[in-house]
Amino acid sequence: MNKLTKLGVSALCGSLAAVSSANAGDMTVTGGVDMSWISLEDQTTGNPIGIGSNLTFAGSGEMDNGWTVDLSVAMTNQDAYSNTNVTVGVPGLGDFRISQGVSGSGIDRIDDVTPNVWEEAYAVGVGSGMNTVGGVSGGTNIEWTPTDILPDGLTGRISYSPDVGGSKAADKASAAGAASNPKGSGWDVMLEATDAIHGIAGLTLQAGMSTTEQDSSVANYSGDVDEETFAITYATGGFTVGYQWSEEDLGKSANEKQYENEGYGITFNVNDDLSIGYNHFESDQLSGSTTTVMEATSIQIAYSVGGASVRLADGSVDNSAYQTGTSYDQDGMLLSVSLAF
Repeated sequence: MNKLTKLGVSALCGSLAAVSSANAGDMTVTGGVDMSWISLEDQTTGNPIGIGSNLTFAGSGEMDNGWTVDLSVAMTNQDAYSNTNVTVGVPGLGDFRISQGVSGSGIDRIDDVTPNVWEEAYAVGVGSGMNTVGGVSGGTNIEWTPTDILPDGLTGRISYSPDVGGSKAADKASAAGAASNPKGSGWDVMLEATDAIHGIAGLTLQAGMSTTEQDSSVANYSGDVDEETFAITYATGGFTVGYQWSEEDLGKSANEKQYENEGYGITFNVNDDLSIGYNHFESDQLSGSTTTVMEATSIQIAYSVGGASVRLADGSVDNSAYQTGTSYDQDGMLLSVSLAF
């Protein structure tokens, strides 16, 4: 017979209340809308007008003992729930964040930090399926960002998920991945170094690694998921240039899939409102004895004034979703107008 032990956060909060009460906090709502027009060469696109919307509910407060609490609840297009994260700041120790399994945790924070003025080369509507490192971000996870431990100019983060395949459980519940998903617990570690520690103004170095356990008794799997990445960016004047490399081994025993990625970009701020950029990303998929190379390139222009932004991207992708043939090569142009409120 299995015995299930349940720890309620509400009980923990009740214990803390006996020690320190929370001061009144603030709650805000922010959002925005993106309106786009896309044109794909030699393809039937249907109605090219798109609308994207999002809302974020954010709250913050401070306890009498100096601990801080921040809450964020995000809703994406068509009022779809995206993510909730709670961050507790403990003086001298750092920030502890619980996130319900979307991008922005662990090494997924730096899955692609190559410079661009709007979106990554593969995210401007002309292709999909580009594989980048994700680490434990797919599952609900706890991330620790230490403070007062590391020297100035060095930021470190450690993330842990007890089940990388499970996310978005409701209160007093649990979540698990699909039966065919062998993923178990996982760890991410990432570091970022700026000029305060290495002394070169404008230079940022980032690196991360991740390991996710997998059940090797599941058919076609034989090992853990291992990922690693490093990136370098340099900003001087109005220019920013950068390069990133990453690698992922899915731990499969049949049709083994491994990925090796390289990306680079350059941007230039013409003035405070106008920017232009070039971004390129290449991913090699090794599946069995076959290697498929997926490439994406984009030239972008962005103009912002107040809460409004106008962006134009000319992009192309070869072998989208790691499929070969002319039907998987796409070229197109995307115009987007964004309003924030």
